[in-house]
Amino acid sequence: MSGSTHDDAEPVVKRASEVAYEAVDAAEGLRKGVLLDESDGAPNFAIRRFELAAGSEVPRHTNAVEHEQHVLAGEYVVGIGEEEYTVEAGDSLLIPAGVEHWYRNDGDEPGAFLCAVPNGDDTIELVE
Repeated sequence: MSGSTHDDAEPVVKRASEVAYEAVDAAEGLRKGVLLDESDGAPNFAIRRFELAAGSEVPRHTNAVEHEQHVLAGEYVVGIGEEEYTVEAGDSLLIPAGVEHWYRNDGDEPGAFLCAVPNGDDTIELVE
């Protein structure tokens, strides 16, 4: 049998101190850390942690793959399609592939969320 299967995967424990955070080019005030992905041996999904600074915005965009998100901290607004949602710690979201979305943190506290995506190319397209 060729290709990666669950039988090929090895357990991984990646410590918080091993995660590097970097600014996201398309959005001032947004930082991303890759918690686990293909490079760690995860066969199917990547989990990333994003931090959205107080007063920052992420422009309207689409992604090539679905996003499952879980809010860890703060309160911020997420636009999905034509709807706006105020989300806070404990809330979860599904943003289907190709659906326009954006973020705005009007608060005084940073927001943070986990984002799980399928491994592979996650092309981002900004929407005018």
